[in-house]
Order: sequence, then structure tokens, then C-alpha cells
Amino acid sequence: MNLIPFHTETFVSALSKKEVLGNLSRVTAEVNYLDKRTQADSRLLFYGMVGQKGFRISKAIQKGDTFLPMLMGKVEETPRGSIIFLKYRLFPGAIFFLAFWSIILLAFSAYYFGVAAEHLYGYICLFLAIFNYFLAMFFFHRQVKSSREIFYKFISFQLKD
Repeated sequence: MNLIPFHTETFVSALSKKEVLGNLSRVTAEVNYLDKRTQADSRLLFYGMVGQKGFRISKAIQKGDTFLPMLMGKVEETPRGSIIFLKYRLFPGAIFFLAFWSIILLAFSAYYFGVAAEHLYGYICLFLAIFNYFLAMFFFHRQVKSSREIFYKFISFQLKD
């Protein structure tokens, strides 16, 4: 397990770049999370945008998940198919709140160790900062695994067609 909320991978597909992006655009839609009507299509596997050179998507979900990764992909054409470069990372809002609470807890820990000389409270805050970060990494990597399985099934399903 990585200690940062980031994961990359590269794989080869027998599909051409046009086919990969075309097939992906059929199962991807931009969605407004505040409007339930835009989330009604059960055929959608991903939410996001698919462009000419790549895509920026996330797994289709019915309720919010803070640690859901964003998949940023770039597709390169090869003579026998394409190469897909994937990057998984947290959404910017999740990174902000993870950093915010880590910094706050570390600041309290420094205060209790230095100024207040309350070492027990300092250790508690330090433990909570570390626990919060590792719990976030655990949930992020669990969601990466889930998103990766859906993406792999989609690619292999498209290969069989």
C-alpha cells in the first residue's frame, strides 16, 4: 500500500485509441450530484468527461464517498492497438480536508508537547493525526481496487465484442 493517495498503472489494449475512447464515452456521463435525475441511468459505469486524447472519470456511485478516486487516463495509439496510462488520485476536496485535519492535529500535538507541556494530549493528537491519515489511505486504496476492477471488466468486456 502506498503512503500517498496516488496510484499509476499502464496497460495495453487490442482496441484502437478511437475504440477505447468511443466505448468509454458510451458508459460515461457528466453528472450533477445535486440532481437525482442525472444519476438514473443504470448503464453508466463512470461519471466524468472523455475527450480526444484522454479521460477524467470516477466510478458511478449512488451515494457520496470521500475516498473515491478520480481516474485520469491518457490513450496512445500503437500499430496493434493502444496503450492506456491511468492515474488514480483523490479529488481535490478530499485532499484539502485530509491535509487540513492532519495539519490541525499536528499543530495541536506540537502545542501540547511544547507550550502546554501536556505530553499525554500531545501523544493523543499525534496518534489521531497518524490514524486519520492511514485510515484515509486504507479507504482510498480500497476504492482504487474497486474502480480498477470495474475498469478492467469494462475493457475486457469490450475486447470480447
